Amino acid sequence: MLTLHVVVSLIGIASGFVVLFGMLGARRLPGWTALFLATTVLTSVTGFLLPAEHFLPSHAVGIISLVVLALALAALYLYRLAGAWRWVYAVTATAALYFNCFVAVAQAFQKIAPLQALAPTQSEPPFLIAEIVVLAIFIVLGYLAVKKFHPAP
Repeated sequence: MLTLHVVVSLIGIASGFVVLFGMLGARRLPGWTALFLATTVLTSVTGFLLPAEHFLPSHAVGIISLVVLALALAALYLYRLAGAWRWVYAVTATAALYFNCFVAVAQAFQKIAPLQALAPTQSEPPFLIAEIVVLAIFIVLGYLAVKKFHPAP
């Protein structure tokens, strides 16, 4: 299950960046978008199937991500990006990708020895700086997506 979760997560992140950069160019990219949304939902769902002794921060991120993804799916497929649903989609799709990247950074600091040495409890400055930098990048990209994503109907 862990291997499936990791592979699906990486596909979600990679396809999410394709979709995000498509939004910056005012393009919908329906195939990439479907792949991104499906793998990102699957990432959150499979995360709950991994063994855990108690509720973890990654579970909270998974719940928030699924709520955000429900809004993104509704904005895109139910409301067809009409009116305010365009920016709702841009914000929620960007947020869903951010949540995947947030967890990926946390996992990198847990699993990659040089990063783990820098922040063994994930409360040290290198970990916090990395997560703040990722957040800042996604705030800028999300803002730009809202401004630039005006696809043709």
